[in-house]
Amino acid sequence: MSANGRDRMLIRDATAADWPQIFPFFAAIVEDGETYAYPDGLSSEQASALWMEQAPARTVVAVLDGRVVGSAKMGPNRPGRGSHVGTASFMVDPSVRGAGVGTALARHMIDWHRAQGFSAIQFNAVVETNTGAVRLWQSLGFEIIGTVPAAFVSRRHGLVGLHVMHLAL
Repeated sequence: MSANGRDRMLIRDATAADWPQIFPFFAAIVEDGETYAYPDGLSSEQASALWMEQAPARTVVAVLDGRVVGSAKMGPNRPGRGSHVGTASFMVDPSVRGAGVGTALARHMIDWHRAQGFSAIQFNAVVETNTGAVRLWQSLGFEIIGTVPAAFVSRRHGLVGLHVMHLAL
């Protein structure tokens, strides 16, 4: 077993039965106000409608020692003529940050996009002050192709930029 626990981690499709374990960290991350532009105060039902994707998109969970500790949603970035480029969003329970959950979800997402025949992955809005995420994406080959200045209101930093990041597959 590895020191970071990845040998005990399973990534699988999310089900409705997983939502009660996803929602607490979803709500905490949104409330923190540093990484997602979702509205504050979403009900469980509203949050589920935003997070739990339907085909051809997909939502997965990372399960560590029987507990859902992270989730990712992935699929086409745009419909129709833009559907060959994928996108994704990630949330990791703050209690397990640093355990490799985000990296495992990221690698899974990249592999899934390749297997589905996407030509690239584009993230439309990576908060520039979310340096851990920016470092992770860059370590996996994503490039910052532009930054929209002052496009996100960070609870701690005020107005900050949103990076558009891209990975050719």
